[in-house]
Amino acid sequence: MKKNIVLIAHDNLKDKMVEWAKLNKSKLTKHNLMATGTTGKLLSDKLKLKIKRFKSGPLGGDLQIGSKISEGKIDIMIFFWDPLSPHPHDVDVKALLRIAAVYDIPTATNPNSADFIMTSPLLNK
Repeated sequence: MKKNIVLIAHDNLKDKMVEWAKLNKSKLTKHNLMATGTTGKLLSDKLKLKIKRFKSGPLGGDLQIGSKISEGKIDIMIFFWDPLSPHPHDVDVKALLRIAAVYDIPTATNPNSADFIMTSPLLNK
């Protein structure tokens, strides 16, 4: 069963996201992929993944994704979040993480937790 997976990465973790997505490309291509603007462009350009792009996080992309979660249109969130760097849209980031928790969306915040989600037998159910 295809899942709606959203991919997000803060600036200093975008290379890590590309590297992780490259290793998981065969699994990711079996699902509907979405991403914030810059992350989506990187993944599309570097890995030729088909991705629906929202706005960049600071320009409202996090809020757009939160809205999709509340509408039941996102099944999994892979968000390589940098909790040690200040972000001008930190309030939006926290709101996104909160809404994912409220709606019980499996959320990975680093490559190891993303690997657990992608290797779960529940991914294809």
